[in-house]
This record gives sequence, C-alpha cells and structure tokens, in this order.
Amino acid sequence: MSFDRLIEGIKRTKNPTVAGLDPKLDFIPAYIKEEAYAQYGKTLEGAAEALYRFNVGLIDALCDIVPAVKPQAAYYEMYGWEGVRVLKRTIEYAKSKGMFVITDGKRNDIGTTMEAYAKAHLGVTEVEGEPLEVFGGDALTVNAYLGTDGVKPVLNVCRDSDKGLFVLVKTSNPSSGELQDRKLDDGMTIYQTMGRMCEQWGAELPGKYGYSGVGAVVGATYPAQLGELRKALPHTFFLVPGYGAQGGGAQDVAPAFDENGLGAIINSSRGIMCAWKKEEGLDPKDYAQAARREAIRMRDEITALVPVRN
Repeated sequence: MSFDRLIEGIKRTKNPTVAGLDPKLDFIPAYIKEEAYAQYGKTLEGAAEALYRFNVGLIDALCDIVPAVKPQAAYYEMYGWEGVRVLKRTIEYAKSKGMFVITDGKRNDIGTTMEAYAKAHLGVTEVEGEPLEVFGGDALTVNAYLGTDGVKPVLNVCRDSDKGLFVLVKTSNPSSGELQDRKLDDGMTIYQTMGRMCEQWGAELPGKYGYSGVGAVVGATYPAQLGELRKALPHTFFLVPGYGAQGGGAQDVAPAFDENGLGAIINSSRGIMCAWKKEEGLDPKDYAQAARREAIRMRDEITALVPVRN
C-alpha cells in the first residue's frame, strides 16, 4: 500500500517531515531566474523553467534526509501548460531520487469527473488501449465535502495503482471552524464526522503498518483537535500543514504521532524553500544547502519530542 512506502521512508530517514514545493518567483534566487530568462525570455516558459531548476536544487539537497515532497499544483498551473509540464517533471525527478510525492491538488468532484482527476494524478490514462502514466504522484489531497461520491472513484484508482489520498478534515486556515467546527444533530462536529468517514473509507485500503491508504489533512494550528483526532482515528495517517510560517511548532505537532513516532508527516514549505533568505551573508547559490540545514533543524526539533522508532 502507498502509505507503507511513505512510512518506510520515514523510518529510513528517521524524519517524519515533507518539504512543500510551492515555488514563487520571489522565492527563487536571481541567478536561476536570469539563466532561465536568458534561454526562454521573460515568458511563462522562462518562469516555469526557473521553477524547475529551483526544485531540482532543493530535491538534490533534501532527498537523503527528507522522505517526501509535496508540490502544490496551483503554483504550477498559474504558468499555464508550461507550468503543468514542470509539475510533471518535478514529480518524476523527485521519484527518481527515491522520494515519496504527495500532489497537493485538493481535487473535488464526483463520478467520472473525479475518476478522471484520480487517473491523471495517481493512475493511468488509456490511449487506444495503451495505459500511460500521466503525473505519477504517490498520493493526492482530496476535498471530500461532496461525500462518498467524490471519494469512491479515487479509492478505486488507488487500489488499482497502489496509491493513497489525503482527505481534508481539520484544515490549518483561520476560518476553518466556520464550517468544520459546527455540530451536527448527533453532537459530532463536521470535522469529527469527516475523520470517522476516513476510517470507514480506509477499510478498503489496508496497510501492513496499521494505517490505511486514506489519510487526513489536520492542521498544526489546532493542536488540541490534532490530538483528539489521533486518538479517534487509529488507522488514519495524518498530513499536517501549518508548521513554521503558519505558526505551528514542534509542541503543536507532537499530538499527531503514535507511540512509535509514526502516524503523521509534517509539512514545511516556505520555511524550507526560503531558508536561504534568512541566513545573513549567504551566497544565493547556496540556497539548497540553506534548505537542507532548515530541514535538519525541523527534523531534530520534532524528533526530540517524538522520536521515530522502528
């Protein structure tokens, strides 16, 4: 099962974190952009190429210490087909380095449309009977607030392709409680109900480490709910955004883990990508090593509280 591979990567690196690849041109050192523009001009293609070169540097610096990356699709789609092509290239490159790839697309639809999203990001598309992998991610984030009709097609593709999904449950944004904290007639909140549904859906994708192929997105900015959901959802692996730039710290994410330091992977995007901007006097050409130092600092901060055990 897909998340078995993720857990094995976490055990191998002793690091329950994922590096978010959400690049903006402002995050990229000038020399990379200048080289890309010299070749392709100040065009969408030039911008997309700069993103790719930036990502390659980060992946090279992180692949032996961070088990996974999480590219956010929107940061690539904003550059049109050239950016979408770079998303594909980034996924391929990260996987060639042995990294698990979570595509952060938050896809949300039903029936054959959701099946098309799942095939594109996780499975294969058939062309005249020939099955062809499209993006090739290992997992996809999914907005399941359309109910089972929006999840079942993804489950089917995950089962066929050995992939996983992360369902939005209790998100890290400040206004998440406007809907997710509301109570239903049975006294449960909407996020608690969604978490329970993840456990039910996950029964179709069991894993050998006790966690299913249906994970949950639960934000670091709500540590009490994070701990509550960890106890309530024993078979659901967590993707935890909100660490670092959004205000979450090691103490906040600690409740996400089980007694073996497993059960969750913590995301940092800007904290890692922009680490080079925070080191005074750093040569921008050393941006990737600054990212590596921040990834190690983050790993050590978290595992000091919750060590990963085999």
